Order: sequence, then C-alpha cells, then structure tokens
Amino acid sequence: MADRYFDEMGAHFARKIYDSPKGAIRLAVLTRDLQRQLSGLGGPDASLEVIDVGGGLGHMSEWLALRGHRVTLAEPSEDMLAQARERLEHLASTYPVHCRQASLQELALDGRRFDLVICHAVLEWLADPDAALKQLRQLMKPGAALSLAFYNRDALIYKNLIKGQFRKLRRNQLAGDGGRSLTPQSPLDPRDVQAWAAEAGLECLEKSGIRVFHDYMPEPFKSQADLAEVIAEELAYSTHPAFLQLGRYQHWWLRERAPV
Repeated sequence: MADRYFDEMGAHFARKIYDSPKGAIRLAVLTRDLQRQLSGLGGPDASLEVIDVGGGLGHMSEWLALRGHRVTLAEPSEDMLAQARERLEHLASTYPVHCRQASLQELALDGRRFDLVICHAVLEWLADPDAALKQLRQLMKPGAALSLAFYNRDALIYKNLIKGQFRKLRRNQLAGDGGRSLTPQSPLDPRDVQAWAAEAGLECLEKSGIRVFHDYMPEPFKSQADLAEVIAEELAYSTHPAFLQLGRYQHWWLRERAPV
C-alpha cells in the first residue's frame, strides 16, 4: 500500500468535506482547541513558527496566519496546493503563508524545526503511519507541540455496528477502496497511535473528539438540524469522557515526554 495524495481532487474535497457540515464541525473543534492550547506555547502574543503538514486547501494555515503566526503550508498534491495558494495569497496577515509542495518524508529530511506542528487528517492516508509520527517528531523544536488529528477506527467500527454491518466487520473491511473515495485507507486504532507516540518520545496532554454524534444522527434529524446548534453541542460534548472516544476524528495535543 502506497501513500495516497489528492491530485485533481481539490474541488471534490471542498464540496464533500470543507464546504459541508462535517467540515464546519471539524474546523470548530480544532480551532476551539488550538485557541486554548496555543496560549501555553510561548505566551498569548507570541508569533510561532508553524508547519501545516498536508495542509490541503489551507483552512488551518489561514486561521493561524490571521493570528500572527509564521506558517508554512506543506502539501504534496499540486492541485490542492494551487487552490491553497489562491485562498491565501491575499490574506490580510502580518506574515504571508509560505506554500511548499512537499511530502512529510521530504520535510523530515530538511532539518528545519518548528514551534508547532499541525498534522490533521493525514496519517490515515499513509502507508506507514508509525514511521510518519516519528517524522513529525523530527519537525519539532525543543518545547514544541504537535496538533494531531486522525481518523478513528473505533468510531468506524461503531458506525458499522449500529448499521448492522456485522459481516463487513468480521471481514475487517474498514479501509477505503481508493479512487474518489474519501474513506481513509488506514483508519487508525487510538491504542496504536498512543504506542507510536510513546515510541517517538511524545505524550498526549489533551484529547477531543471531532463529530462525536453528528455522523451517527439518523435522517431526517440530521438534515433538519440547525448547524449552529449542532456545532454548539459538538463542542460541548467533544471532551466529555463518555463521548469523545466516539468522535469520527480524534484531536490530540502532544508534547515531548518529560524524562523519568
């Protein structure tokens, strides 16, 4: 299995993810978390050096740049990067976003380090997510943080359970089938991610679930629900211990593990 990139799929991504309620909920949870977490990473007025790995169409880079951070957006897909440049080129920010066509593997070889590493919805598309987490660690300065969001295998299992797709589960048919499918090829078990993080010398200090109930809502309730109310409740329950593990994505805030 090879890493999957998204050449010629920028418009498809925008329509299916970024311009949908799913994308709005994801962005709301991530930015709420980062707003709180960044205050402890150099002070409220610090301008951080940030790398947005697999930054897609640039939504997180835009949010960070507008708050005065020095952002590099790295994206291997030429199509996605072109659309990100178009989105960011006229941004009214103190520092322009630097866009670079590069994979995580290429970034890890550069030797450049950052105060904050963003990696959202990337690991599940890679052939070796364990190695990728170690490469992300290589991008971090001493005292830096990693904002990691990944597709949650537990949530995918639960979704199939409540739909009665037991045969699919027994056959372990959880991966996306490529083509234009936006179901990741390697849904990640949080216990594996926890072990990989420990091996990379990282510990998770905070967790949130992204879309802890929205994706499970039956019709017609989902289509009739007010999006602002859905987002408010998703934010309210995203850190609740009974529900955060059901998030379709997990958002983890990782720092260098303290010496024993």
